Amino acid sequence: MTKLSTKHLLGIKELNADDINLILSTAESFKEVINRPIKKVPSLRDITIANLFFENSTRTKLSFELAEKRLSADVVNFSAAASSVKKGETLIDTVNNILAMKVDMVVMRHPNPGAAVFLSKHIDAKIVNAGDGAHEHPTQALLDAFSIKEKLGSIKGKKIAIIGDILHSRVALSNIFCLQKLGAQVMVCGPTTLMPKYIHSLGVKVEHDLRKALEWCDVANMLRIQLERQDIKYFPSLREYTMLFGLNKDLLDSLSKKIVVMHPGPINRGVEITSDVADSAQSIILDQVENGVAVRMAVLFLLAGRV
Repeated sequence: MTKLSTKHLLGIKELNADDINLILSTAESFKEVINRPIKKVPSLRDITIANLFFENSTRTKLSFELAEKRLSADVVNFSAAASSVKKGETLIDTVNNILAMKVDMVVMRHPNPGAAVFLSKHIDAKIVNAGDGAHEHPTQALLDAFSIKEKLGSIKGKKIAIIGDILHSRVALSNIFCLQKLGAQVMVCGPTTLMPKYIHSLGVKVEHDLRKALEWCDVANMLRIQLERQDIKYFPSLREYTMLFGLNKDLLDSLSKKIVVMHPGPINRGVEITSDVADSAQSIILDQVENGVAVRMAVLFLLAGRV
């Protein structure tokens, strides 16, 4: 297979296993490119990509921008905070104005779930969802899968625990879909109050004891507490959360086996994970950041149909 089965990347739910494997294998080639002395290829030289971020982002936005520039695309950056959206302009108006400037592809992050899907039905450009509310974050799941595969050799049959604020995390949902399609076993772990009601319908194991989850898994993906999305208190205090669900070096070293530690970032050091764990040999957090550029290059390249 040399072509994606979908025109857009709206979520992992819309991809099949062949699509995911194609993206991961293409990302391997691009990882070689970004480690060369000359890190650029002319693959998207005549393509214009608009980055529309209606929500604050540092890592994802930088990663996409770097991926686009490595592919020699023309890049237009749009920040809603400094735009006419503040004056009441609608999403469609904003995008149509940008498309009038002859943009071929739109990378969009939006606080509302389904914003990317809505957009894909109204405009001709290819859409890449860079995160929509607490719904999906497909490129994060793809780079996480790429990082696990790179570290462990394969994903099929591996046990992955996603630990933390499952309820508000778009990373958790995209990871569950992606890992299951690649044949992994997935467990979610966290307080009962931070588990979505539909979690059992996704075919994942649910655990509320951190040590049990860590003893079960090969990989622990630690999620941060998304305080900015929480409208009520879901647990008594951050200190209590850290005591029950925070990963520290003593706990990591006391396990019966070595596990791989991941984090999608940004890290709340000392809350869900301590610095000595984040910076330890078992952590692949910085590999995830590097792999993000290669995976996003692969997504943009394949959606542009340049195979």
